[in-house]
Amino acid sequence: MKNNPIQGRLVAIVRIRGRVNVRRDINETLDRLRLKRVNNCTVIKANDSNYGMIKACSNYVAYGEVDKDTLKKLVENGKVDMNVEDLLSGKYDAEELKKKLPFRLHPPRHGYKSTKRSVNQGGSLGYMGQDINKLIQRMVK
Repeated sequence: MKNNPIQGRLVAIVRIRGRVNVRRDINETLDRLRLKRVNNCTVIKANDSNYGMIKACSNYVAYGEVDKDTLKKLVENGKVDMNVEDLLSGKYDAEELKKKLPFRLHPPRHGYKSTKRSVNQGGSLGYMGQDINKLIQRMVK
């Protein structure tokens, strides 16, 4: 897929908006990403098909490349029995990882910027790049 800035990277996706008045196809996409509730977070390896799903529901989620420290906090907070190094190297397969996801997080300290605007417009929705780590750090207690 063209213009895929996250190809082959580990991406964290956080659901920001709820289920009310969401189109059925977008709701199904969010379910396939295992984001059924607000403030749920999932970590996937980005390929073309996953990137298409993320782009389809980008008005309901925030996503970006996750770093090692944030991933370590997510695993500790989620009480998941996983080694972060193995997760980063790709040792865990998709089925093993799906059983342990999603991570349930608290709402972020000091709130979201806006739950109706994209990052480009000054909000919290869409592609955040490395700033997703700051958002997740505020959500993990």
